[in-house]
Amino acid sequence: MEPTLRQLFSLEGKVALVTGGAGVLGSAMCRALAQAGARVAVASRNLDHCQHLAEALGPAHFAVAIDLASEASVRAGIDQVVAHAGRLDVLVNNGYRGPTPRQDEATAVEFDYSLTVGVTGQFVAAQQAARHMRANGGGSIINVASMYGLVASYPEVYEGLEYTSPPNYHAVKGALIQLTRHLAAYWARDGIRVNCLSPGAFPHAPLRQQSPEFIRRLEERVPLKRVGEPHELMGAVVFLASEASSYCTGHNLVVDGGWTIW
Repeated sequence: MEPTLRQLFSLEGKVALVTGGAGVLGSAMCRALAQAGARVAVASRNLDHCQHLAEALGPAHFAVAIDLASEASVRAGIDQVVAHAGRLDVLVNNGYRGPTPRQDEATAVEFDYSLTVGVTGQFVAAQQAARHMRANGGGSIINVASMYGLVASYPEVYEGLEYTSPPNYHAVKGALIQLTRHLAAYWARDGIRVNCLSPGAFPHAPLRQQSPEFIRRLEERVPLKRVGEPHELMGAVVFLASEASSYCTGHNLVVDGGWTIW
């Protein structure tokens, strides 16, 4: 029997883990997955922040500490989720932190750290999650990259401002998109779908208040003439996590207001 649209988008009975879950975009993704019916594990280095969000989501949800710079922490954290909830069906590889140097000032140390957190840590998380997903007959892994993994930024947007478009960030996000394709090809046989979600300009509220000029410059480059709001990623993450995208793997879903059409 053909499933209904409601059934396709439902995550009832599923367990989802979101790294970087306490951040602005991560928390929106956590709310989306919870509203779709999933039991959500909110993860980041700061366990207190995760616990506050998990409590706000409801009694079924919980927090776990995961430091993407540490392989041991990533593997232990994912094992902890499975031990606590009994399974893992969805991994949203959203966590990232890194320095923000300018092109002529970036160091090898900054690059190494960014790649460790943004690529190696994401791979280890996907690998460990996949080990558990195979026991359930499959699952969905969503790597969160960026439009800056696809295109370069406009230098004039950042000119004369304190904000930067760091080369290490571009390198990390481009690598993550390609890693998505590779893992999708090899894990499809296990029923594990691996897709990518690439947001465009989603500046957080303090940045909008501190630099309206920067926001104006960003908006000039967006065909929709505005920056994104966190809730505008909610539908995309539920789509990729659920059976609504059951025939999608290795795909990069770009949510950027049209930035990358130029």
